[in-house]
Amino acid sequence: MTDATVDTARTGTEDEPAVPAHGQLVTVRNRPWVVTEVTRSAVSSEDPARTAGASAPHLVALVSVEDDARDEELRVVWELEQGAVVHQQYELPSPAKGIDAPERLDAFLDAVRWGAIASADKTALQAPFRSGAEIQDYQLAPVVRALSMPRTNLLIADDVGLGKTIEAGLVMQELMLRHRARTMLIVCPSGLTLQWQDEMRDKFGLDFRIVNSALLRELRRSRGPYTNPWTHYPRLIVSVDWLKRDRPMRMMREVLPHLPEYPRAFDLLVVDEVHTCAPSGTGKYAVDSQRTKAIRTLAPHCEHRLFLSATPHNGFLESFTALLELLDDHRFARGVKPSDEQLRRVMVRRLKSELPKTWDGRARFPERVPHALEVRYADEARAAYAKLSAYARSRREAGDSSAARTASDFVTTLLKKRFLSSPKAFAETIDVHLATMTKGPSAEQAPSERVLRPLIERVEETAESDDGHAEAAERALTAVRQASHTLTAAEHTQLKELSVWARTATKRPDAKFVALRGWLDSIVCKNGPAGDWEPDRVIVFTEYRDTQRWLFDRLIAAKYPVDRIAQLYGGQKPDEREHIKTVFQEDPSLSPVRILLATDAASEGINLQAHCHRLLHWEIPWNPNRLEQRNGRIDRHGQRADQVDVFHFVPEGWQGFGAAEDGDRDSRHEDGTLEDELHFLAVAARKTEQIREDLGSAGEIIAAQVEQKMLGRRSDWTTADAEISKRSGQAVLKVDRDLAKELEKLVAQLAGSRDTLHLTPETVERVVRTGLQLAHRKDLTEIPDPAGGDSPARCFSLPELPGAWAHARNDGLRHPLTGRERPVVFDERDARRRTDVVLLHLGHRLVQKPDPTPPRHSRG
Repeated sequence: MTDATVDTARTGTEDEPAVPAHGQLVTVRNRPWVVTEVTRSAVSSEDPARTAGASAPHLVALVSVEDDARDEELRVVWELEQGAVVHQQYELPSPAKGIDAPERLDAFLDAVRWGAIASADKTALQAPFRSGAEIQDYQLAPVVRALSMPRTNLLIADDVGLGKTIEAGLVMQELMLRHRARTMLIVCPSGLTLQWQDEMRDKFGLDFRIVNSALLRELRRSRGPYTNPWTHYPRLIVSVDWLKRDRPMRMMREVLPHLPEYPRAFDLLVVDEVHTCAPSGTGKYAVDSQRTKAIRTLAPHCEHRLFLSATPHNGFLESFTALLELLDDHRFARGVKPSDEQLRRVMVRRLKSELPKTWDGRARFPERVPHALEVRYADEARAAYAKLSAYARSRREAGDSSAARTASDFVTTLLKKRFLSSPKAFAETIDVHLATMTKGPSAEQAPSERVLRPLIERVEETAESDDGHAEAAERALTAVRQASHTLTAAEHTQLKELSVWARTATKRPDAKFVALRGWLDSIVCKNGPAGDWEPDRVIVFTEYRDTQRWLFDRLIAAKYPVDRIAQLYGGQKPDEREHIKTVFQEDPSLSPVRILLATDAASEGINLQAHCHRLLHWEIPWNPNRLEQRNGRIDRHGQRADQVDVFHFVPEGWQGFGAAEDGDRDSRHEDGTLEDELHFLAVAARKTEQIREDLGSAGEIIAAQVEQKMLGRRSDWTTADAEISKRSGQAVLKVDRDLAKELEKLVAQLAGSRDTLHLTPETVERVVRTGLQLAHRKDLTEIPDPAGGDSPARCFSLPELPGAWAHARNDGLRHPLTGRERPVVFDERDARRRTDVVLLHLGHRLVQKPDPTPPRHSRG
């Protein structure tokens, strides 16, 4: 320590409080802190405002010791703090003040027991008891594995809907409780940042801040222009697409050392949907994307790493091993096939089909059943599709270079996707294509294929954004014109006629929409939209925002009440988006919403299963992974129905979605017609359903078959089936084990931890009541269960509390939809699948609030 650092506490005066020593407990601004540094000013004697002989002021650095704000830091000038108190380190309670009741001592011992966690103890779990989530036995595997590893590097590759967010939260909280991780960074898709923030706060009591442009502006306005957002708070969330930008990466490099050093810049890195960060491309020469480069820069500077993905293996060894190298570069190397033992050490992967039934013989997850809605398309639509196919053939045959063929294929896939989505989506794109192709010859040099590829990828990335997609499509289609031959007279006529058809078709009756109305009316409004509505909900997924808007307008024109329909899409205001998600997850009696129109912005990670088990794909995605992500919004942990129903539009003559029908792949329609290609997409959906367990490896084959079919090239499902079987064997994601025995051990370990901690609803209630009585002389009030029933829960109302206790009391107490204050319960069984009560678990701020101050006198 320097001369300016005080090692012992000074004696205070009536006007100035005693200066604390390093490590001493103090109360400042009515909150407990521990002193981390005390520095005496060296310039006080030169201050004319101070009288002669006055002591120098002291700058005291403090860290909060409250469980609900354990990472909060504060720096104060000690002599200026009013009411600051230094607690003597060896002061014992005096029996002169009376003897505490035995129950109060028990509450104190329980509070101490719950707060004392030994880093060396790898058996006693605390995180499951500090969570407001309904923990399943299989979700304990990652946290148990994490405690057994000196450095936690885990790939959580559980099936879609098994609750990877909860599993990651348990690991994060357990590492934090054991002081193995303080600074944490979550990297996820942009649509999931708020959900991660909410789930960490509500289910684990962990506050995270979202790093984005808005936060950056606020920090620089409040803390100065040179503030770095990566160091302002210990727990952060960032979207991967914001992180990969030049400015955020430049600021990140400012806080990262040139070479990794101890302690690491971040204790824990969590990457959700990590497959989106794998190197792009296929085969041996996969190329790092911007996302890959961002994670590659960050990962070496993080002590622990958690990667989350249901489909981490895309069937290509180069891409998968590059992902494993990011996770643990000491164990894995890019391009080197990992052994089963290596994978077993770092990967946790369970499939829904593998999980044993519950103790009462029930399946853990509902059965998923695909259904077909047959559509008879109008002659005008068939003729328009034939004209589009003829135009695509003409352009492809005219291509005399790699760039020209790439441009032709892009236009074909874009126009066909938009045609199969809706007349509105097709009209918007065909007009842009026609306008760019008729602008006249360009003076610019024709772009190469390398220039075209990023423009094409940008169109796909912005499919759900209004302005973004229009701008990206126009840029890509402009580049297409520069790389392509001028339109022939016949091609120009074809585009004009297609544009006219699209504009008129947006206003004519639509066969798919008629089928949609029949499906909706049979479920949510059996007497029509003007009649009574059922308490059931449905989701309609579409790829494009244009189509979503067109569907909404058509439903309103068909007299469906506007308050019965909600929309989720990319670019939506965060508050509006979160409100709709909350509405859809709450009981239907609390909101009139019955129909959710969603784009693929809602297909990754979002929970929509609480009161919905029916989903309709307005169009079948060409990418099977996207199809499975959509289905996973309702086919997931927490689904209450016994069956999840998934619906697809199919042409007349469809054979069915069962495995028995897979041998019959003949569409019985002329090759290349509208019905033939829609039948091919339905076969792809059927195969996706059959190979769900190997989708990460085999999905690319299905996607390639669909693309080849839509481009007018030969597609052979027989060859594809052989390749799917081969890839599934190469995926190396299956680990042989006795899952039932593993789960039995996990349940036993959890029960042992509960006994060790002396943790029951009664002990938690006693600690909270004792804390309220000691701090404010107030108590809980037992009230009737608002749900009633034959076995009502023990519910309590909380008294009004002042100061920091008020913040702890009010945390999550009001219902997110109604705003009403909810009663609290202490038994997690009473809170299962309910949102009208709040569970006070060990991680809740009110339970963390009671200060384990020694009682006045212990009994012998």
